[in-house]
Amino acid sequence: MDLENQKRVKEFAEKYGPENVVVILGAAEGEASGLAAETVTAGDPTFAGPLTGVQLGLTVYHICEPEIKAEVDESVYDDQVSMMEMVLDVDGIIEEMTNIRNEYCKYL
Repeated sequence: MDLENQKRVKEFAEKYGPENVVVILGAAEGEASGLAAETVTAGDPTFAGPLTGVQLGLTVYHICEPEIKAEVDESVYDDQVSMMEMVLDVDGIIEEMTNIRNEYCKYL
């Protein structure tokens, strides 16, 4: 997660309260999603950005997870996500995101 997005996430958590913020990721690989998820929950593991040492514990999902997919208008999901979903390791992404949520999320 780049430094600007870390800054935005931190500002939203401060403004609205971390219990009211849900982060939706869309990285194409489980490892990349896991790194971004860890950043918004446990703090920036690269020690380079605004979330270094900041444990927000935010709720975080990937766009391909069933909980989020069910919330998105089907035609929008089909238009924007479904083509990529066909080539993603969705099960691997779900496993990575579930592990991060179970370990670091405070607001499930």
